[in-house]
Amino acid sequence: MNAVDSTTSVLIHLAGAVALLIWAVRLVRTGATRAFGSSLRQALARFTRNRFTALASGAAVTLVLQSSTATTLLLSSFAGQSLITLPMALAVLLGANIGTALAAFLVSLDLGWIWGLCLAVGVALYLANEAMDRARNIGRVLVGIGLILLSLVELKSAAAPLAQSPTFKLILQALAGEPVIAVLVAVAATWLTHSSLAIVLLIASFWSGGLLSPTMAVTLIVGANLGNALVPVIDQLGAPIAQRRVAVANLLTRLVIAVIVIPFAGPLAGWFSSLSLHPGRLAVELHLALNIAGGLLFLPFITPISDLVLRLMPTAPTNERVIRPLYLDPGVLDSPSEALACAMRETLHLGDRVGEMLKDTLTLLDGDQIKLSREISEADDGVDTIHEAIKLYLVRLSRSELSTEESRRLLEIVTLNTNLEHIGDVIDKNLRELAEKKIRKGYRFSAEGLAEISALHARVSHSLRLALNVLATRDIALARQLFDEKAVMRSAERRATESHYERLRSGVPESIETSSIHLDVLRDLKRIHGHITSIAYPILESAGELRESRLRHREASAAEADFDLGMVPQPKG
Repeated sequence: MNAVDSTTSVLIHLAGAVALLIWAVRLVRTGATRAFGSSLRQALARFTRNRFTALASGAAVTLVLQSSTATTLLLSSFAGQSLITLPMALAVLLGANIGTALAAFLVSLDLGWIWGLCLAVGVALYLANEAMDRARNIGRVLVGIGLILLSLVELKSAAAPLAQSPTFKLILQALAGEPVIAVLVAVAATWLTHSSLAIVLLIASFWSGGLLSPTMAVTLIVGANLGNALVPVIDQLGAPIAQRRVAVANLLTRLVIAVIVIPFAGPLAGWFSSLSLHPGRLAVELHLALNIAGGLLFLPFITPISDLVLRLMPTAPTNERVIRPLYLDPGVLDSPSEALACAMRETLHLGDRVGEMLKDTLTLLDGDQIKLSREISEADDGVDTIHEAIKLYLVRLSRSELSTEESRRLLEIVTLNTNLEHIGDVIDKNLRELAEKKIRKGYRFSAEGLAEISALHARVSHSLRLALNVLATRDIALARQLFDEKAVMRSAERRATESHYERLRSGVPESIETSSIHLDVLRDLKRIHGHITSIAYPILESAGELRESRLRHREASAAEADFDLGMVPQPKG
């Protein structure tokens, strides 16, 4: 029973050390991205004029970020926007592979009490700076480094008793006889943690503790390398082809290294052991050597490799860009302010698409263009796609630590994004179908009826443009103006309805045959306008301008008039 308790204690100790290591690596990456993200992106853009500076910049940036995956996603975004060529992006990633291996080597050094100093200074910096500024994030980085060093101490402590466990040795011996399975285990572990740095440091701790044979350790390191290249490929499965090529090119180089190294894992480990002066760091040294060799091996061939990827992943014949988001950069999700700016740009782009649908709807109502109806339906599919992408992007962003202001901004973007999708649905499912019904039955609106619809449509279009400006500027005066448009629209819709009934009483033939369609169009335009004005609410609420869904400073007479106007029974179509 005591032996069981002892084994359980060791396993819990090991699991805690591994969890601490994974969390610490993420902490360093998040802090570095927020503190230096903009500068690092500028450095990547500046130093990619030739393959050698590209390699060096990739290594330097990844050494700071502690994550080649973050660098890969950033480069993929650049490539997707044609800001960098595929060969230069691949050169940067070859450097990024070296950077993440160098980071593992540096933190594996026997730094003793340094972890305590990093924690003390990091916590002091973090607590002394209340705002989410650079000093606070530098403190976050130092805390992460201190926790990485502490986790390595705990890993060595936890691994020592496991080296004496017959059961654990049996499992590892079985795995050692199946190199393919061992590689897959390392790939899976790297994918689950999204950090090859953490997995390599774990392998190094096991190797130095006598848990792994040299051959097994080399095989696992190759698997971790392979898994690290696979993570961004999987993360970008839904991205445009131009964006995915960068990660695929890097994965090809890792596959070649795996094919070359795995058959000779035993001799390579033995030869490398004879050269190393520090047996406890053999794993990280070998990891660094493999990535340096890979960088030097593939750097002269970045153009042929890129050409191969272009042949394997040709540009789709359809216009892929039209129905995909343009500005959602996954590489900046660790920098909330930049990610929110990307989401805002994409939402404004979505608003432009909805505005075009709204414009085409008036043309469809006025004419007999069935082809235009199909185009509106296809445009709504694109709106749904972009809306879903923005929503998922913001969900991922919401998992980060956001300031109060950033949380408000996220809510504003979510509000407009959701309402824009609803507007697209109203246009597609209601207005478009009403227009088709009118075309199929050969109806025509009266001149006065069409003028009323056009005037209401113009007011809705104007309010949509105003809503997008409110989102971009967060101007309180514009938000109040948008809010006021709601009452004006309600009054305009009521007058148009009364005018229609007047024409019915006068016996206007066109009004009689289109009565149901006409009233439904007015109602749907009013519904769309209600969705548009919703963007003003979170902005006015955050500014303290609303009280019980009313503007705080609205005069009582105006409020009563607005209330009375809203209580007038609306005719049924």
